[in-house]
Amino acid sequence: MKEIINKPETISDRELSITRILNAPRELVWKVWTEPEHIKHWWGPNGFTNTIHKMEVHPGGVWDFIMHGPDGVDYPNKITYIEVKKPERLVYNHGDEEKPGFFHVTVTFEEHDGKTKLYMCGLFNTKEERDEVVKKFKADEGMKQTISRLEEYLTKV
Repeated sequence: MKEIINKPETISDRELSITRILNAPRELVWKVWTEPEHIKHWWGPNGFTNTIHKMEVHPGGVWDFIMHGPDGVDYPNKITYIEVKKPERLVYNHGDEEKPGFFHVTVTFEEHDGKTKLYMCGLFNTKEERDEVVKKFKADEGMKQTISRLEEYLTKV
């Protein structure tokens, strides 16, 4: 794995994160996050759909998929899992370490009075890379919409 160089900016300058309490048990949240037949229905910002080519949720496994934007643009994605601790934690790399737009993600699923406290954090190599993804793709708003879509999907399963 490419080493992330710490520069004068703080880690918070390089990350996008969200915390949300989901009205569903942790095991269910884990299931809909790690099974292709579920995640394809809610992953991504509003209006996006997904074609999942493979989803191997284990260390070293790959999730290869295409996000189809509402404007007809396709966005190929590749996630490589580093750590999988059911039902508590997922750690993965998103994208190619050698290309712009790469980021490292940690997702935790914490039991919270019969609900699930979800924390998701994407860490970019630099503040500039994070800012570019926010500017170009509105990734901050996309993250919020994705988790809102997850919340809505959880009411249906």
